[in-house]
Amino acid sequence: MDYSFLCAYAIGMYLSGIIGERLPIRYFLTFGMQASGFFTCLFGLGYFYNIHNFWFYICVQVANGLVQTTGWPSVVTCIGNWFGKGRRGLIMGIWNSHTSVGNILGSLIAGYWVSTSWGLSFIVPGITIALMGIVCFLFLIEHPDDLKYISKQTSQLEITKNNENGFTCTKTLTYKEDNKEENPDTELLIPEQGNGLTPVHQVMVVKRELLAISFIGALRIPGVIEFSLCLLFAKLVSYTFLFWLPLYITNTAHLDAKRAGDLSTLFDVGGIVGGILAGVISDKVEKRATTCGVMLLLAAPSLYGFSMISELGLGPTIVMLVISGCLVNGPYALITTAVSADLGTHKSLKGNARALSTVTAIIDGTGSVGAALGPLLAGLLSPTGWNNVFYMLMAADTCALLLLSRLMLKELTTTKPKTGVLVALKEH
Repeated sequence: MDYSFLCAYAIGMYLSGIIGERLPIRYFLTFGMQASGFFTCLFGLGYFYNIHNFWFYICVQVANGLVQTTGWPSVVTCIGNWFGKGRRGLIMGIWNSHTSVGNILGSLIAGYWVSTSWGLSFIVPGITIALMGIVCFLFLIEHPDDLKYISKQTSQLEITKNNENGFTCTKTLTYKEDNKEENPDTELLIPEQGNGLTPVHQVMVVKRELLAISFIGALRIPGVIEFSLCLLFAKLVSYTFLFWLPLYITNTAHLDAKRAGDLSTLFDVGGIVGGILAGVISDKVEKRATTCGVMLLLAAPSLYGFSMISELGLGPTIVMLVISGCLVNGPYALITTAVSADLGTHKSLKGNARALSTVTAIIDGTGSVGAALGPLLAGLLSPTGWNNVFYMLMAADTCALLLLSRLMLKELTTTKPKTGVLVALKEH
């Protein structure tokens, strides 16, 4: 059932990015959250209605995986609209901690009811996300440009014409209401209008309607393919830990399911630290690929160390869980947030910001393929010994590092201008 959800999520992500680029984010995200809440609750209701049909749960998982893909491209696009490249790594690193917090809460909720009434482990999160969908609909502001102060004393008349070159010409006439009671001495000096309004100024606005980027056009952005394939292997490692860590702790530390689930949340605690740390470092050195590469390089030996030290007792296991979570989830968090936003506003787009959702969906969708493969491979290898599972994870980290080697070399060999004027222009 986990595999059906992850496969549906991976496939649906590519479609959601393209659709989300062409719809208002607030409506698209609200629909996804409400639908996710519905299908999550539906899964939990199977416990209370004694539904024992395997295909019922498979269909619900597939539907849930599809509708949940509306979330990530939308929220990354919204955050990318609000914050520029200057401190994007730090801001998105802090913001991205919500994923790890969600994993922690999900594990705690599931662990609380798993032995008594497992249906509530789905119904409670389902109701929560549905309520948050209402909050999103009421308060989400997609772009800073949406914040406009509208004066009660002003009305506008717009005349719009489209020409053959794709430009829109808008003629705006701004009026203000005459207040004759407040100006009795001058009312005869002001020419009277038929509608009681006096023209103040006339503005001619010429703007070009930019179309959303195509799927192939997004793939042509430099770096999209490399980071997408890198995330495939990075997410493979992260999701293998997410799904198999409680079972591994149960087998090695001989703890019950609830305590193992609680202990596994420390991996996500390390992920919060790693995401913020990766963002801060990448902002400082202005090298996203190199930052990811260094953390991936350190992640492989940390995974081996975790497999060895976890057999020595609870204390060393806790320390290595946090360190491994930091190094594994750091690159994953950076690629799915700041890197996606950077590529979605790449200079090759020539100012067309309507590529953020599609680029984010391509990167995260490719990563989700790894998220589906990781737990599957772990299930096949675990009967042969947990060491083989960790060898697979270390090999995946190495592949992720190799896929970034070209971008890392380019970053390390490229010298950037240090003059204040050039840097200031680049920020815009």
